[in-house]
Amino acid sequence: MSKTPYPLHTALSLAAAGVPVLPLRRGKVPFGNCRACADNACGGRPNMKSPGTCRCPGVCHAWAAATTDPTVVASPAWAAAWRRAVCVGYHPGGAGLTVVDLDDADAIAWARTALPATRTVPTTRGEHRIYRGAMTSRNAALPGVDIKSTMAYARYLGPGTGTMTDLPDAVRALAVKAPSPVRPATVAVPTRAGGGECPHRTPAYLERGIAMAEQRITEASSAVHTTVYRTFLAVLSKHGRCGCLTDAQVTRLFTAAQSKGETARHCVDAWTNARTTLGL
Repeated sequence: MSKTPYPLHTALSLAAAGVPVLPLRRGKVPFGNCRACADNACGGRPNMKSPGTCRCPGVCHAWAAATTDPTVVASPAWAAAWRRAVCVGYHPGGAGLTVVDLDDADAIAWARTALPATRTVPTTRGEHRIYRGAMTSRNAALPGVDIKSTMAYARYLGPGTGTMTDLPDAVRALAVKAPSPVRPATVAVPTRAGGGECPHRTPAYLERGIAMAEQRITEASSAVHTTVYRTFLAVLSKHGRCGCLTDAQVTRLFTAAQSKGETARHCVDAWTNARTTLGL
């Protein structure tokens, strides 16, 4: 009897364990829609967010095509996909799991202090932390952290090490988008006793805050990316709503971050993520 190809062998083992699987092609992405299903002409897969009437026997609906049925996994309709597959994907939410995808060393360092231990699987650049329990999938506000559970897929990279634990509230909180604050059409700045402007605009107060932020970044000896994000978050939480920050002061913060090896793109991403978290 001929040996079953490795991706298919792995997929059948996972399916038998109750984990919905699908083949992933070059680029580690799902196969695209077939002609009959293009532009959602088929009405969508029955297990997608909007149930449809698709009866396509193939594997052209990404995470929604994932299945635990061995007759489907090994069917002729999936055979061509498995021959082209570079790895096995799975639908974590369909198995009652959540994968916290940590994309770099800074994200891993953050998780070690912020999240409880659980089963861990090494990835090319970071690691997957797998928890028992499903939730909404989302790119977390923290740089380098993605949450993959319902309506998402993850690569299967091996069984990993450690004991799987229940999904903590700390992970669920990462998927909760902070509501934008309700602001009146016109915001009046109250006058201080004795006159004067907003205290954030006084040179000593604002300069001390920016200098402390620069120092925090430049003195970071590890988890630089996380430190930069948290520093940006702290600055914006204090000064982001009153218009005190100038372009020159923001440039100082970016310069401090880049002196520690951060790229300009990472600085922009961290700043944008911090603003999004605060609803700015």
